[in-house]
Amino acid sequence: MMTDKLAVLKGKHVLAVDDEKDILDTIEDILDGVKLEKAGDYASASEKIKANRYDFVILDIMGVNGLTLLDEAVERNIPAVMLTAHAINPETLMESIRRGAISYIPKETLSELDELLAELISAHEKGEPPWKHLFEKLGDYYDERFGEGWKDKNKDFWTEFEKTYTIGKGIQKRLLKNPNVIDKGI
Repeated sequence: MMTDKLAVLKGKHVLAVDDEKDILDTIEDILDGVKLEKAGDYASASEKIKANRYDFVILDIMGVNGLTLLDEAVERNIPAVMLTAHAINPETLMESIRRGAISYIPKETLSELDELLAELISAHEKGEPPWKHLFEKLGDYYDERFGEGWKDKNKDFWTEFEKTYTIGKGIQKRLLKNPNVIDKGI
């Protein structure tokens, strides 16, 4: 049953990409009410991203060349959520931010995927930074997983990022493709 909070997801056209069929099946079960397409490898996912318009994509990183798929999604102005187990580390998190992902969710939180996505997609649609919402929800998880002071190694990046929860390149790429911005001549 879809709660009011999850209503934002209802009817969304979503692509989920993962090389593990059971993960794709779990995503399908969790995201009741969305029009879900699935891809289990880079080639088929890339074709789908290039041929279809999605409200957002959910991309694994390892096994499907997820960062390249992220670039392709950003190029088409499709919001991309990274969902990973093996690539949970500060470097891949930062790379996902730099390349324009709107979120980076550990598979360990898969049971909460619908609630996390509802909040992140709602924020994105309102023009609010989804990353801020993500760090409010999962900040403690990252601190525990990455260790005390994990942001210190890249202090300049995190200090700048935490001012607005956006970063230059990915946002710029998305804005250059956003018809709402292009139509205003910005």
